[in-house]
Amino acid sequence: MKINGLIDLHTHGFGGYDTRASAPEHILKMARLYKRAGTDAFLPTIYPSTIDDMRANMEAVKRAMQVQSSEFRVKIQNPKSKIGNSLSAVILGVHLEGPFLNPVRCGALDKSSFIRPTLSNFKKLIYGFEDMIRIITVAPEMPGALKIIERCSELGIKVNMGHSDATYREASEGMKAGSTGITHIFNAMRPFHHREPGLAGFGLSEDIFIEVIADGVHIHPLALNLIFSVKKKERIILVSDSVKGAKGDGRPVYASGKMLAGSGITMKNSIKVLRKIGVSGHDIGIFKSNPLRYLTKNLIFGILHLPFKS
Repeated sequence: MKINGLIDLHTHGFGGYDTRASAPEHILKMARLYKRAGTDAFLPTIYPSTIDDMRANMEAVKRAMQVQSSEFRVKIQNPKSKIGNSLSAVILGVHLEGPFLNPVRCGALDKSSFIRPTLSNFKKLIYGFEDMIRIITVAPEMPGALKIIERCSELGIKVNMGHSDATYREASEGMKAGSTGITHIFNAMRPFHHREPGLAGFGLSEDIFIEVIADGVHIHPLALNLIFSVKKKERIILVSDSVKGAKGDGRPVYASGKMLAGSGITMKNSIKVLRKIGVSGHDIGIFKSNPLRYLTKNLIFGILHLPFKS
């Protein structure tokens, strides 16, 4: 399978649907909405909740992937068929945003759902879904988190550091343990300080991938330009972090008051924002390919085989 278009590695929902679902039909409807909005593939991102609830959400995604796998086989046998992947964005697996996060930096997430990062909790969470979990977001400074990161690295699961109060040193320890990315840089993390750069400073200065929400609200256009001027373009991953209720018009979704719950933008409109602030077409082309560069074999081989096992 070859994917040439836009890929979103961090999105919770769109329109009237999100990943708080136990029915695969909801995930498949999301896939169709994303395709219409110009996104060719995506990682449904699971909210932190109880282990049982997160597993139910993953099961819905897994069953939706099985449906897509069957449709893909039909497409191979009959290329003119209008069924399946030609009408839907490809579901690549799941991104678990938690539950091993720091309540101090919960953002709009429910901090009561965060749990201790123990290997026992980790095993209960991922058992039976190891082959479809592409990314998990972890706060590296939490006691026990480094062992989780090391275990994920052994399993081939990418670890992003996020929803974290990590210092620069703690972020460095997370990377040494195996973390390869940072979830929505600047959002839900220790603010950058000239004497303590924290996770944000680590992301800008070190050779690690960073997610960027380019809606012009989660990160001010001036800060976006700063990111693009100091960070290697090959290490920037554009994500929507869109949520249920998102219309794709760029207007963010708020949890309450001024608390951002997620973006309302699509990947296609993120590109428009970048063009408006002067990002070159050459750099945008790099950003488009970075999700595949990040997931590499974890995606290329897993998408066709592992997640579609019954």
